[in-house]
Amino acid sequence: MAKPCNVAVVGATGAVGQQMLEVLAERKFPIKELRLLASERSVGKFLEYDGEQHMVQLLDKDAFKGIDIALFSAGGERSREFCPIAAAAGAVCVDNSSAWRMDPEVPLVVPEVNPQDIGLYKKKGIIANPNCSTIQMVVALKPLHDAAGLKRVVVSTYQAVSGTGRNAIDELRIQCGELLNGRPADCNVYPHQIAFNCLPHIDEFLDSGYTKEEMKMVNETRKILGDSSIGVTATTVRVPVFYSHSESVNIETVSKLSVAQARELLARSPGVRLVDDPARREYPMAIDAAGQDLTLVGRIREDQSIANGLNLWVVADNLRKGAATNAVQIAEILAEKYL
Repeated sequence: MAKPCNVAVVGATGAVGQQMLEVLAERKFPIKELRLLASERSVGKFLEYDGEQHMVQLLDKDAFKGIDIALFSAGGERSREFCPIAAAAGAVCVDNSSAWRMDPEVPLVVPEVNPQDIGLYKKKGIIANPNCSTIQMVVALKPLHDAAGLKRVVVSTYQAVSGTGRNAIDELRIQCGELLNGRPADCNVYPHQIAFNCLPHIDEFLDSGYTKEEMKMVNETRKILGDSSIGVTATTVRVPVFYSHSESVNIETVSKLSVAQARELLARSPGVRLVDDPARREYPMAIDAAGQDLTLVGRIREDQSIANGLNLWVVADNLRKGAATNAVQIAEILAEKYL
């Protein structure tokens, strides 16, 4: 049974922070004390948790006294500054930013894939939550990798604007209204219009021509699956969808895996819902994944261009499984097995 814990949510007023509060309440996480932390501009605001109002407190070096688990979603800069402070105060940090993901002393965890790595938190007191796009992909790939061995992964993502934050959600909504009423659309969050458009550009471009987002998927996939030999390449695209990321995933396996075998494996895999009946027009869609925690997988078919290849379509709610829910699942295992 999970031990009741004192929990801090850092960045509680943000989109992911508020989603963390919802998920904690939904899953009835055993909280003794809940501490909501944010920057100066949010101090004094009230947020609801499980029917009660809680005041937002200042995120500073003294904010973590007595805290057992700190869920961070306040950006990489604050995570780099405050995770070590929280850990020194005795809290285990579950960080949603990219700050610690590739640190060799920090476990990068998806509970359905590598829960055994959670115990490695003791090195620095920090557990990293992977990139949202990586999380949903490895949930789908894990059973296939265990059965047949992944040789190569080619992924193209179609990512919702909520992955950028509240301002991006507002920008898409406003642009749609303006354009449908014959007025020009202002671009403040993205470099180009996102309404009725697709942007093959997420995060900064690197000298290689890839973006940081694309390389996150490459490096994080290998670390989570514990296999640096897997070839991974990614193209990440922002699309005019509010919630849920979709991915076209092509895999090449070491040994042959039939479509029927892949479906059977995925149908019984934790965290996965198989939605794969094209004859009945049933396949994963962003509107179906929004608001839930499962990773939807479908359109499973053989890649006829290679001997051991499959194509998959993978969809999940980026704010829930791609961020908040994954962090809370990690916290649940911490509370049950380690604290």
